[in-house]
Amino acid sequence: MTIQRLDNIGLVVEDMEAVITFFLDLGLELEGKATVEGPDVDRLVALEGVRCDLAVVRTPDGHGRLELMKFHSPASPAPAVPNAPVNVLGFRRIMFAVDDTEEVLARLRTHGAEIMGDRVRYDNGHQLVYVRGPEGIIVALAEKIA
Repeated sequence: MTIQRLDNIGLVVEDMEAVITFFLDLGLELEGKATVEGPDVDRLVALEGVRCDLAVVRTPDGHGRLELMKFHSPASPAPAVPNAPVNVLGFRRIMFAVDDTEEVLARLRTHGAEIMGDRVRYDNGHQLVYVRGPEGIIVALAEKIA
């Protein structure tokens, strides 16, 4: 048996609309929204009394998806380390290939996004930059430089 694909990556957020807007301005597309709750959801995620708003955003090619989740109940515990650095254990960043890093950065800055370190240009013709967005989300941008 083989894996067919990576379907999505889940990201728990506090301010759903701010995070959706951030990812839409990055260039992702809103696939849909829903609210989930009930005994089946409780059993699935091993929590009681779940009520959760979901939004799925996808890359324009339709292959990459993020499932954004805002838990109304039970309440999400505060993150252990707000704005944690990139070397903290666990999922820490999402990388996207972009056509124009500067153009994307200009859009993301309108949401308070800040470059974390320096832009780095590699010998293989790629430029990378790490950006911290709303709720401490780290997004890496990779641009192929001719």
